[in-house]
Amino acid sequence: MHPPRLLTRTPPKRSEHLLDRLVRDVRTGRFEQSLAALTAAGAAVTAAEIYSEHDAASFGNKMMWWPVVILPTAIPAGVAAVFSKRAAKTVLPVTSAAIVLNGLQGTVLHWRGIAQKPGGWELASYNVEMGPPVFAPLLASLVGGMGLLAAILRREDRSDAVPRA
Repeated sequence: MHPPRLLTRTPPKRSEHLLDRLVRDVRTGRFEQSLAALTAAGAAVTAAEIYSEHDAASFGNKMMWWPVVILPTAIPAGVAAVFSKRAAKTVLPVTSAAIVLNGLQGTVLHWRGIAQKPGGWELASYNVEMGPPVFAPLLASLVGGMGLLAAILRREDRSDAVPRA
């Protein structure tokens, strides 16, 4: 007697659907190119936001220029990593590590900026709202973290992709 098919069914090796292929790539750790592309896109959006916020503050501290200069380096690095495994293993992690470190530095500077406002942390309910955003630099660090993660993942395997009709 044969076991029930429900218990013996294995997923097909080839997937005809993009979503199935994406899920398989994520489950097997093959997400390098996609995450590199997301890093480049995230860096572009985040760099624009940082520039606009720091410009609104008139770049009052010269350190405000650092993320404006450092974060956009992930855009060409991420794009290069999509097309080149070498770039994904060399350039992308270097730029991403710089972004993570700059985000941590920015967090310290933002917290210090709140402490330097009149009343400091004793008036946190006001100063956190009106001062520099407390966790915004950590969000920039997440972009760098995505790049670091992309660098340690495996590249997507497209050799088993089903040709389109």
